[in-house]
Amino acid sequence: MDLRQLEYFVAVCEELHFTKAADKLGISQPTLSHQIRSLEDEIGMPLFDRIGKRIALTEAGRLLLEYSIQMFRTRKNAIDAIDELRNQQRGTLVIGAIPSDLDYRITQLLIDFHHEFPHIRLTVLTSIEILKQVLDMEVDIGIAILPLPDERIVRIPLSREEYVLVVSVNHELADRSSIELEELRHIRTVMYPKGTLGREIVDDCCRKRGFSLDPIIETTTPFSLIRLVKANIGATIQPLPLILSMNDPDLRAIKIEGGPTRDIGIIYRVDRFLSHAAKTFIKRLQDELQGGNLANR
Repeated sequence: MDLRQLEYFVAVCEELHFTKAADKLGISQPTLSHQIRSLEDEIGMPLFDRIGKRIALTEAGRLLLEYSIQMFRTRKNAIDAIDELRNQQRGTLVIGAIPSDLDYRITQLLIDFHHEFPHIRLTVLTSIEILKQVLDMEVDIGIAILPLPDERIVRIPLSREEYVLVVSVNHELADRSSIELEELRHIRTVMYPKGTLGREIVDDCCRKRGFSLDPIIETTTPFSLIRLVKANIGATIQPLPLILSMNDPDLRAIKIEGGPTRDIGIIYRVDRFLSHAAKTFIKRLQDELQGGNLANR
């Protein structure tokens, strides 16, 4: 078998339709069918069950697909490594990040990194599905909320952050330095919608104490929430580093005793080639964010 045959085979696996796969590859359907039959003859087992016009992978097909993907990934890693050697500090670096963490966490790091690697094209994709981005190889590295148990990824813990109650300087609780978690049930709040990452962390903590929040307004961005807080519409619950980064005299951060926390870390595929630029970016993130209590666990 050769790489071209395997490329044809993977295309058929992706489409599960010979005609669509042939169109995708830019070849005729008979040519594609002949190549797949030759591959099956060489292996000595059928790769697809043909049921009328429908096809499905056989057990042999599933095994070959798994190893084919590994082979193509290894080839790409080899090409990337050679390209880096040829081009020195040129290339691309794609980073996946939690949306609300971009500005206060890594914008300055991006600026510093660009000054050191001016020929590297940086792309930052924000998403709540960082793990999927990493596994699908849409990004080189991800900055995500841990844990994300998966044997296919490497996890590098960075920091543990506590959530605080954020209120306006004119709020009735503005003079408090701390509150008990159970007090949140009686406080009017503005929050992210249910199902979003930040909301789920807070909700899970509250559920364990037997209550749930009932926000009067829900919105998807931290800055709209902060505007609502400053207008004294309600309080919100956010990671302390985010609030400290704003350095806003009109806000008060109140410690929540027994409140939620989150662990931030770097993730990347265990079989992903990491360029010198990617490794440097990871090291910079570690230097900036890594906390001893998390890093030593």
